[in-house]
Amino acid sequence: MVNTHNVRFEPVGIDIEVREDQTILRAAAEQGIMLPHGCKEGQCASCKSFLLEGDDIDLDKYSTFALPDFELDDGFTLLCRAHPFEDLTIELLNYDEEMIRSGLPIQTATAEVVSIEAVTHDMRHLIVRLVEPTELRFFPGQYVDFTVPGTEESRSFSMANTTSKENGQLEFIIRLYPGGVFSEYLDKQLTVGERVEIVGPFGVFTLRDNPKADLVFVGGGAGMAPILSLLRAMVEREVTRKATFYYGARGPKDLCFEKELRALEESLPGFKYVPALSEPTTAEDWSGETGLITDVLKAHESDLSGTDAYVCGPPPMVEAAIPVLTGLGVDPKRVFYDKFTTTGEPDNAG
Repeated sequence: MVNTHNVRFEPVGIDIEVREDQTILRAAAEQGIMLPHGCKEGQCASCKSFLLEGDDIDLDKYSTFALPDFELDDGFTLLCRAHPFEDLTIELLNYDEEMIRSGLPIQTATAEVVSIEAVTHDMRHLIVRLVEPTELRFFPGQYVDFTVPGTEESRSFSMANTTSKENGQLEFIIRLYPGGVFSEYLDKQLTVGERVEIVGPFGVFTLRDNPKADLVFVGGGAGMAPILSLLRAMVEREVTRKATFYYGARGPKDLCFEKELRALEESLPGFKYVPALSEPTTAEDWSGETGLITDVLKAHESDLSGTDAYVCGPPPMVEAAIPVLTGLGVDPKRVFYDKFTTTGEPDNAG
């Protein structure tokens, strides 16, 4: 029989029960408590917290970049890797109490593939229809885990749509990586009508209620998916906050959903879409912005004080964008980000 322990989170005063064979993050998610997290693989440090009482825990494999040895010795831990073996009191370091209490319990679902469309040379637009259950509640910007058929591996992908209520469908934009476990399956084996297993929702990359603040979105690659979900939600909810979406790509062949994003400039008040190419060639017909997306951001913005910023894409882009945004005046606590990290295989998220 697996023992269970009480874990208390401060300063929010929330208690949960955690089995020793669960991570603290997973147990919280199953109980509808949305703790801060990102990759769930011990690489991004989004769930880093501090042990106030109790220290008998076991950590699954993690990156020392996320939790250096000296921090481990000082009492820090990663909730996505931590298994408790006694009652604990944990101090949350970066958290939004409203978000924590608004969590949705995770579900396991079976879905059927509706379509697989190439939207760029290396990204696929995957649509699945929920079979059992027929609805999955989630917040725009969240993601689910796909079980890779024939393996015990799972990979995380953000929804690009806003709800599953109307037609039971979920929509994803997935980048292909050579040798990736899910990438190879998606590109070479997965077919329309096939069924897949998913678990979710996860993630805290959701639109915070701050109606007086302007919005800046910075994305790259499959980071398009959760940002597109947030923009679509803004249209549905008639959000009128001024918003700009800076999207970085290498060349024109790496751009997607251009028609919809340009249409959003007409239907979403105060919205502007700014794509930029880092490696345009002289043979390509491109009259838009060029250079790294962070440089384009700095060229367009001079003061982002009071702005909420959302960043999603490959880790190098996210890591480069955050100091640029804070340097332009964004409060560090108002920079929300999702890193598409990897865990041995290059397609763990996105």
